[in-house]
Amino acid sequence: MKKNSLTLLLTIGLMACNSPKETDVLQFVDPFIGTAYTGHTFPNATYPFGMVQPGPQTGNYDWAYCSGYVYEDSLIWGFSQTRLSGTGCPDLGDILITPFSGTPRDDFKSAFDKTTEKASPGYYGVSLTDNAVEVELTATPHVAVHRYRFSDENPAVYIDFQNGTVSNEESYHTRVLESAIQTEDNQTISGYLKVTHWVERQLYFVIKFNKPFDRETMLPADPRHKAPANIYYFDLPKDSELQAQIAFSTVSVANAKENLAAETSGKNFDAILSETQKEWASYLSRIRFEGAREQKISAYTSLYHLLIQPNNIADVNGQYRGANDSIFVAPSGKYYSTFSLWDTFRAAHPLYTIVYPEVVSDMVNSMILHADAQGFLPIWALSGKENYCMIANHAVPVVVEACLKEFPNIDSEKAYQTVKRSLTENHRNSDWTIYDKYGYYPFDLVSIESVSTTLESGYDDYCAAQLAKKLGKTDDYEFFMKRSAYYKNLFDPETKMMRGKDSKGQWRTPFNPFALSHGGSIGGDFTEGNSWQYTWHVMQDINGLADLMGGKDAFAAKLDSLFAVEAPAEDLGTVSDVTGLIGQYAQGNEPSHHAIYLFSQIGKPQRTAELVRQVFDSFYQPRPNGLCGNDDCGQMSAWYLFGAMGFYPLNPVLGEYVLGAPQLPEITIQVAENKTFKVIAKNISKDNKYVKSIRLNGQEWTQSSIDYKQIREGGVLEFEMTNEIF
Repeated sequence: MKKNSLTLLLTIGLMACNSPKETDVLQFVDPFIGTAYTGHTFPNATYPFGMVQPGPQTGNYDWAYCSGYVYEDSLIWGFSQTRLSGTGCPDLGDILITPFSGTPRDDFKSAFDKTTEKASPGYYGVSLTDNAVEVELTATPHVAVHRYRFSDENPAVYIDFQNGTVSNEESYHTRVLESAIQTEDNQTISGYLKVTHWVERQLYFVIKFNKPFDRETMLPADPRHKAPANIYYFDLPKDSELQAQIAFSTVSVANAKENLAAETSGKNFDAILSETQKEWASYLSRIRFEGAREQKISAYTSLYHLLIQPNNIADVNGQYRGANDSIFVAPSGKYYSTFSLWDTFRAAHPLYTIVYPEVVSDMVNSMILHADAQGFLPIWALSGKENYCMIANHAVPVVVEACLKEFPNIDSEKAYQTVKRSLTENHRNSDWTIYDKYGYYPFDLVSIESVSTTLESGYDDYCAAQLAKKLGKTDDYEFFMKRSAYYKNLFDPETKMMRGKDSKGQWRTPFNPFALSHGGSIGGDFTEGNSWQYTWHVMQDINGLADLMGGKDAFAAKLDSLFAVEAPAEDLGTVSDVTGLIGQYAQGNEPSHHAIYLFSQIGKPQRTAELVRQVFDSFYQPRPNGLCGNDDCGQMSAWYLFGAMGFYPLNPVLGEYVLGAPQLPEITIQVAENKTFKVIAKNISKDNKYVKSIRLNGQEWTQSSIDYKQIREGGVLEFEMTNEIF
């Protein structure tokens, strides 16, 4: 390849910032981590919390392609502009663009030179060998930016407006409900798509080439398709370059054009790339990780995955399309969506409050605005719409956490009323009439996930109670606290496990605590798990659960069993989300994520230390297949980051962090402009995984937790590590 080609730009892809100090952090991010096995991440170009994620699509029509990309694939179908990171369901993948040169072929998919495939924050590049073109991608908040270098004659660009990431091929053919595509001039294409899959949504766009095309060809239409596939031909010489910018809006083509002008006017690809990677460096340098290079790669990549979403979908003028399809203006100019709340309330959102507090109020106010439009807080919000995926109402802990931590510009009274309405007025998957009548969800009235929904809802109730207490609403506090103890109604004293119960008070029989459930496919009383995993889902009342089990010692013995027992040999079914097993503990799925830290909570921190190290060594490796489960919009990554720092939000709403065992020698968090919170693991090594002593700001620390204010005030948390159990 010639000078200034993709080979040279690999350096830009890793180092494109204004000074060596700023660029150092980018070299430790590997976007390919999690792109194989079940991680469902992608190597696409992104902007922190941005609306677009342009990148390669290597497959479709299958659970493996929730992110549109699998590392081992040998063909690239083209480059779509939007993606979901680490989810267990597919959507987005809008507008597939495939450049090519040379002799036209019937199939636009291309083999690619794997050695040229490079990705770093804000950048993706690859050489398509069949299509004789080098492709580079970057992004602004609302604009996907492409650069092509054609190595043969007759350059052209294929655009499939029907494209999307879907569960099966039939859904691909029916996903577009309406479209209106217009060629405005020989450099500009604009249009509108109404699509459906996980959610039904509207998307407006404008595509701007920096050079004119001399003709366009509409390909023969599939009668099932509501959107075209076109080829745009360019009269350019061999070895020529072409740039394309694709801007999006949920509101209008006019807004997409305004986004384009505001973010890219007067800038070429290199200038945009430099600005985007400078922004990434600013976000990623908020934490400084010390350790071996592989440790830094895992840590910084986890931080990177945390920052891909939620996505600000408000246009530069503040407009956005809400959950009820109306157009609103965000008071702050930002409106976040892509809230995978069943996952992210546990660690991702608590981590934002520590490291990126400036985004918290806008995220929480976006949830409240979402509730204003649809009547209740988001369950799983995507592109401003509700998909109702997963159970309970886990925007509640996120909203309450922000109010209890007194984040600015949040109306606590309105927030509380929104929380209360969400937890008392019936809506899809939340029948509070049944819940309150029985004190649990009976499996004969709620046919799937009845136990999990009861347990998860109980945590939301507890959170609501804490905000009611803060606001002096005593009656509401007592009401929600009573509800938060409903878990006791599903605790079977004989098996000492959570068990389904019908409306007559009869236990589920037969009962197999190992049997996996999945509401979306095989049914059952649990959500992507079994009784072994969900028995511990009482973060709000660990002491109460221990009492039910017969006391602290019985609790500890049962908890030890979680990490030791194996399912019997007979076929109990499989659930693709239940991965990363240690006994019955599943690191690859969220309901288990707090369980390791229960040992610290009950005075056995050495067991927490052993298990955190085991998880780090087994399930977080800096390679494409290095994640043991879906990253779930950054939740798996957030668990890693808290584990590395040596503390975890076992009960995330309270702002208390149970102490564990750090995994890196030193971590420094920038908590304010001139203030840091540093974690030091003195004498840490492969063998020295236990904590001998802890000091906070030079003073001996014997408590089992630290709190949010202590972290935000800055200071030094020092662990002395040893190979001996204390």
